[in-house]
Amino acid sequence: MSTRKGARRAHTTSRTGQATGEATLAPTGAGAADDDAAGPSYRRLSDPRELQALAHPVRLGIMELLTVSGPLTATELADRLDETPANCSWHLRKLAEHAFVEEAGGGIGRQRPWQVRAVGLAWDDVDATPSERRAGRALEDMLLQRQIARFQQARVQLLDDGERDWADAATSSQHASWLTVEELDELNLEIRAVLGRYAERLTDPSQRPAGSRLCELVAWGAPLLLPGVDATPADSTGDLTGEVAGA
Repeated sequence: MSTRKGARRAHTTSRTGQATGEATLAPTGAGAADDDAAGPSYRRLSDPRELQALAHPVRLGIMELLTVSGPLTATELADRLDETPANCSWHLRKLAEHAFVEEAGGGIGRQRPWQVRAVGLAWDDVDATPSERRAGRALEDMLLQRQIARFQQARVQLLDDGERDWADAATSSQHASWLTVEELDELNLEIRAVLGRYAERLTDPSQRPAGSRLCELVAWGAPLLLPGVDATPADSTGDLTGEVAGA
């Protein structure tokens, strides 16, 4: 699952001033949030109750599995998440109340299969109420913690299982530089395009090459706010440059 703050819609050519969060509800990098873009389709959220409904580890796990392997029943989800079928059924109903999931048809009771209604989600901070901002940040924090924990677990497990090639390919990188706000914006869009290069494989199994595995790609670029390190003074045009860290 991937989240980003301050990302713009990929087709825009000028700054919109929007601060947004986006997530692909599967452990993979999200594509652009445009309706006409290739890759995941996005549902834009604004109601804090929708964001709060997602901010639960079991519900996030359900959404991820339904996106990657759905449709699945409550019993099948329970087996994968080490939960009880009753608990998964309850969380499915809560997700359905906010139209995140729906019945896929067939089956009865806890043997009814469920599916997601959208692969990705997006939310804006612009003009948001305080409760909307709190709900969005709580969800983003939970997603980021899950992403970091999964990366650490993957590196350890791959080495323990003797899968050295995959362990070597699973890398992280960090870089800091001085950028203008326009340069930071452009760089984030370039990284975003790279992360979404194979987005169509998430929903189209026929495009997955032999030997491929589901991989998670996470990136962010934001000002690095170190104590005592200030922005470069504005020039005659009024533009400012600042510090940036990207990972």
